[in-house]
Amino acid sequence: MEAPNPSLHIAMFFWFAMGHYIPSLILSNKLAKQGHRVSFIIPTKTQQKLQHLNLHPDLITFIPIVLPHVQGLPPGSETTNDVPFELGTLLATAMDETKDQVEALLRDLKVDVVFFDFAHWIPSLARQLGIKSFNYCAATPAAIGFNLSRERHRSGSNVSEAELKQPPASYPASNVTLRAYEARNISARREMKYGSNILFFDRLFIGVSQCDALGFRACREIDGPYCNYLENQTKKPVFLAGPLIPEPSMSPNLEEKWEKWLGKFDSGSVIYCAFGSECIMKKDEFQELVNGLVLTGMPFLAALKPPIGVDSIEEALPDKFEESVQGRGVVHGGWIQQQLILKHPSIGCFITHCGTSSLVEALLNKCQLVLLPNVYGDQIINARIFSRNLKVGVEVEKDEEDGALTRENVYKAVAAVMEENSDVAKQVRNNHAKLRNLLLDKDLDSFYIHNFINKLQELVKG
Repeated sequence: MEAPNPSLHIAMFFWFAMGHYIPSLILSNKLAKQGHRVSFIIPTKTQQKLQHLNLHPDLITFIPIVLPHVQGLPPGSETTNDVPFELGTLLATAMDETKDQVEALLRDLKVDVVFFDFAHWIPSLARQLGIKSFNYCAATPAAIGFNLSRERHRSGSNVSEAELKQPPASYPASNVTLRAYEARNISARREMKYGSNILFFDRLFIGVSQCDALGFRACREIDGPYCNYLENQTKKPVFLAGPLIPEPSMSPNLEEKWEKWLGKFDSGSVIYCAFGSECIMKKDEFQELVNGLVLTGMPFLAALKPPIGVDSIEEALPDKFEESVQGRGVVHGGWIQQQLILKHPSIGCFITHCGTSSLVEALLNKCQLVLLPNVYGDQIINARIFSRNLKVGVEVEKDEEDGALTRENVYKAVAAVMEENSDVAKQVRNNHAKLRNLLLDKDLDSFYIHNFINKLQELVKG
C-alpha cells in the first residue's frame, strides 16, 4: 500500500501589508491544523500585531527579519500602514534588500516550498536552493488574468490605453471593461518603478511567470473560467484554497464601544464603509463619500484613512458634519475589527473598495454590497465581476473621463441595494444568498483545503 504523503514545511514571505499577512495567516492556520509546519517570515515588530491570530504556535513560527535602511523611508517603517502611499516603492526596495536574509533563512530552515507574492526574485532563489516557489496571490484569478496574462503583458508602456480598456482577446468575460480614467491610471502604474529599479507590473509578471505554481483564496464554482484562462496563459498549475473560513477562535469579542454603538440601531439598518489599509482618497472624494452617506439618511460607520495631504479625519470632515448626522454617523480613522463588524446584525450594507479579502468577508455575511473600487487594477476588475457577472452588488458610478465621485451616486447605489422591493435589490440579495450558502458549506471548505494540500505535496514530490 502506498505510504501517506509526509507533512510539509512551508515558508511564507509576503508583501509588507496587513491585507496580505492576515489572509496568509488564515491559510497557515488551515495548513497547520492538518499537521503541516509554517515558517512565517515577517518584519520584527509586525509579528506582535499578528501573534494573537496564530492558532497553532507549535507549528506556525514567526521568523523575524530586519528591514535594511532605505534613504527616504521613515525609521521603523515595516508595513504599508506605516508609510504614505507614495513611499510604497521605498518599502518595496527594503523588501528587495532583505534578499540575503531570506536566502540565509531558507537555507537554514530547509523548507519544501516557499509562498510569496511581491518578491519577484523568490522563484530564481528557490530554484538555486532546490525549493519549489508558490505564488500565492492576494488578488483574484480574474484580476490576475486581466492584468498579467501573457497576451496582455508587455514590458513598459507598449500597451495603449485603448487596449487596456478591453479585456485580453481570449479572456472569459468580454463585459469586464475599464473606464477611460481607469485605463489611464493603470497605464501610468505600468510605467511606475516600484522598488529596486523594476517596473510595478514587471515585478508581478516575473513572479507569475517564473514560479512553479499559482495559488488563490478562491473556488472553481465562482472563479473556474478565470483559473482555466490563467492555466492556459501561464502554463502553470493553479491551486485553489477555497473560501478559507476563519476559525471562530481567531475572532475575539467586538470592542465594547462598537458593540454599544451598533446596538442602538435596528437589524440591517446600518451602512458600514471601509477601504482597507492602503486606500487613501483625495479630500474632495472623501467629502463627497461622507456627504453621500449622510444623504442616505441611514446610520453609518465609516473606517477610512485621512485623505491625501490631511493629518486627521476630523480635519477632513465636511463643514457641520456633526450637526448633519446627529449621532447616527461615525467616521473612524483607526484600525477596526472588520470581520466582527460585518457579522453584527445591525449592518445592512457594506460599501467596499473591492479588495479580495473584503469581498470574501462580505459574501460570508448578509450585508448588501455597494462596490466603490479605487484605481488599483485588481479592485476594479473585482467590482466589474461582482456587479456585471455575479450580480451580487451594485457599483457606484463615476465620471467616465476623470473618475469624479459624487454624493448623489453614492446615495443611488445604496438605495439600489437597500430598497426592499426593487428588482435590482431582489436580484442582488438572491445571488448573494446563493453564494453565501455555497461558501459556508463546511464540506466545501474542507474539500478545498485537503485538495490544496494534496496538490502541494504532488508539486514538492515532482
